[in-house]
Amino acid sequence: MGDEYPVLRVAAVQAAPVFLDREATVEKACRLIREAGRHGAQVIAFPEGFIPAHPIWFHFHPATGPIATELSVELFKNSVVVPGPEVEALCEAARDAGAYVVIGVCEKLPRSTGTMFNSQLYIGPDGRHLGKHQKLMPTVGERLVHMGGYGDTFGTFETPFGPMSALICGENSNPLAVFALTAEGTRIHVASWPNHIPTISNPLPDRVLVDSRAFAQMSKAYVISACGVIDERMIAMMRVSPKDEAFLRDPRNSGGSVIVAPDTSVVAGPLGAEEAILYADIDLSLCVKMKLRHDFAGHYNRPDVFQLAIHRRAPRIYRDAEQAEILPAPDDGPRLEMRSPAAGSLGEGAGWPGEGPGAREPRAEAAGDAIV
Repeated sequence: MGDEYPVLRVAAVQAAPVFLDREATVEKACRLIREAGRHGAQVIAFPEGFIPAHPIWFHFHPATGPIATELSVELFKNSVVVPGPEVEALCEAARDAGAYVVIGVCEKLPRSTGTMFNSQLYIGPDGRHLGKHQKLMPTVGERLVHMGGYGDTFGTFETPFGPMSALICGENSNPLAVFALTAEGTRIHVASWPNHIPTISNPLPDRVLVDSRAFAQMSKAYVISACGVIDERMIAMMRVSPKDEAFLRDPRNSGGSVIVAPDTSVVAGPLGAEEAILYADIDLSLCVKMKLRHDFAGHYNRPDVFQLAIHRRAPRIYRDAEQAEILPAPDDGPRLEMRSPAAGSLGEGAGWPGEGPGAREPRAEAAGDAIV
């Protein structure tokens, strides 16, 4: 008999949020999750910052000007606390769909009135919140509203069909991040993308296709890239110039959702700039076929030459003096650190990164750790 590598149906949701309206966007997301589930999707991917929006106004307005500030305040007011009622609604929709869901949110900390993260939530087909990934390095204008995440939310999460992973926008072309997820054995990777990228860049669909195929080539995983699109509400609320409005209305600058196989072939898409759900049936045995040729975290690498260390402990900015001192992970030389399936799900603490009963505990290190 041997091991089984099933055929799954996966979906990339390409849509615009109900711009800066948390409750309406959650309702829309739940409807799209259930729709994809009715069409047999077992993995459903959403764009970056889908709830309640991605801060794209920084491409068009001065960062500290009145319009950008007003929109940033609305972003915070409509951001998502994790866990919270919005997460519960998404979990219920995932349970109804019987699917894994990866969805982008702007996450704010409980009790905070200013700190936000660019996050992806992981939800299981049983309706459990499995964890999250907080974007490690906010890109350009995101840095004005988003804090960078830490290693405690980086990594794969386990499913019955093998490890899954997700990254946000520019992270999908970070060579170290790609290698780390490859070392953790990812078989299905979700790449979440915004509505468009900076006006001086190549159009979003071009960037998405390049990065999706590159990630698939390096990791030998399936890549589901879910992109955002522009709608009339977004254009009106951002109050942009006629020139910028023309840019936003140009269908070449948004969309481009695509699903790529481990051999870099495009199995679905790319989509245009319309709202749609892109589906593909993926055969995970292709991961084996391609890794027999190139396993960059295994036989097709040289651990005596190349190694990578991941620090998974998040620093804490505030603690009681009586608590044990929290120090950064020791820097005892380069090595590759690989999580096993027994490491558990990603943390979902309710406070600062690394806090809370669900936060991932740092793994004990020993001098004799194996190098993979």
